[in-house]
Amino acid sequence: MRKKPKILSVETLATTRVFNIERLDLEFSNGEKRQYERLKPPGNGAVLVVPMLDDDTVLMIYEYSGGTDRYELALTKGKIDDGEVPLEAANRELMEEIGYGSRNLTLVKTMTQAPGYQSNFTHIVLAQDLYEASAEGDEPEPLEVVEYKLSELESLVYNEDLTEARSIAALYMAKEIIRKQNV
Repeated sequence: MRKKPKILSVETLATTRVFNIERLDLEFSNGEKRQYERLKPPGNGAVLVVPMLDDDTVLMIYEYSGGTDRYELALTKGKIDDGEVPLEAANRELMEEIGYGSRNLTLVKTMTQAPGYQSNFTHIVLAQDLYEASAEGDEPEPLEVVEYKLSELESLVYNEDLTEARSIAALYMAKEIIRKQNV
């Protein structure tokens, strides 16, 4: 039976605007002791939104990514602000990044990235019944919004500009949810 290790201590090794790097001293149920390090972002997690113009047309963005030093094709995403729940954050991010709001938001799944050393959570949200609406965002430049077809997902996921695993997984999940809605 699984028993979580006991946390003996937590020490912040470094802090940046985006991450805290922490060292955890752990003791496992069998008496073994280990040190782990983790990236722990401040805040309340993030949302990643699959905005659907119709049952086949998804709106995606090209946005500069510092990690890869290039423009990446991705879905709308952003941090959850204090006092927001994931669906509110999703709708706000839609308005800020692509100029639409949604009347029908569905929480699909909460995902992690590299949970062995990262403690951030991303809430995947399907946005349907879109309407035009905009809000001031924090992007340093206007984002390029592009349309793709979920019916062509198998070729889209091999697009060299689409490399983010969360976006690829979210697109597959959205396609399956929409397929079930139309049965």
